[in-house]
Amino acid sequence: MTARSNQPGVRNPLLLLPAASALAALPTPAREALRGVLEGIRDDAAQRAQKSWRTHKAPMALY
Repeated sequence: MTARSNQPGVRNPLLLLPAASALAALPTPAREALRGVLEGIRDDAAQRAQKSWRTHKAPMALY
């Protein structure tokens, strides 16, 4: 890998968004609360996708 490809903004372009720096500026308790909410959304979406695959509704899992 080159030095450029090791830069966080190259590996994850979302880190270059203004909102990312605003999130980083939040106090630790607020960031932890937001992280919990986002992880909950992620987990719920994953469970819904798995249920859709199990019930042979693959298009809904992708949606």
